[in-house]
Amino acid sequence: MGSTERFSISMDKALIDVFDKLIEEKSYSSRSEAIRDLIRKEIVSKEWASTGTEVAATITIIYDHHENELANMMTQIQHQFFESILCTTHVHLDHHNCMEVIILKGIASDIKELSDKIFALKGVKHGQITHTLPGKYL
Repeated sequence: MGSTERFSISMDKALIDVFDKLIEEKSYSSRSEAIRDLIRKEIVSKEWASTGTEVAATITIIYDHHENELANMMTQIQHQFFESILCTTHVHLDHHNCMEVIILKGIASDIKELSDKIFALKGVKHGQITHTLPGKYL
């Protein structure tokens, strides 16, 4: 990043007290670091809302590997979006459940479409996408 610029913020005392508790719970080193983190989250959220933006993400899926044809369907969907997929990791959680993590970098709308298609498959028990940016503003 560039040089540091200082500015002041005026806030209601009750709001500051709640914020300070949050800072302590999350182990931030200062109010400044907590505010920087909140600003970064808003920037990531705004960039993800802009569907043509290049973004990064992980998709985490928990699924029943005994579900007929589910693994094949997930593979077919991933092949449709191979340009965005950097890697996948597959682990066996127990006899019935697998977890797959897909690491992506690409256009926000493509990644959203990929996650929506996978989460909608019969046998997927839980799916979650974690949004970020590939370094810009961070």
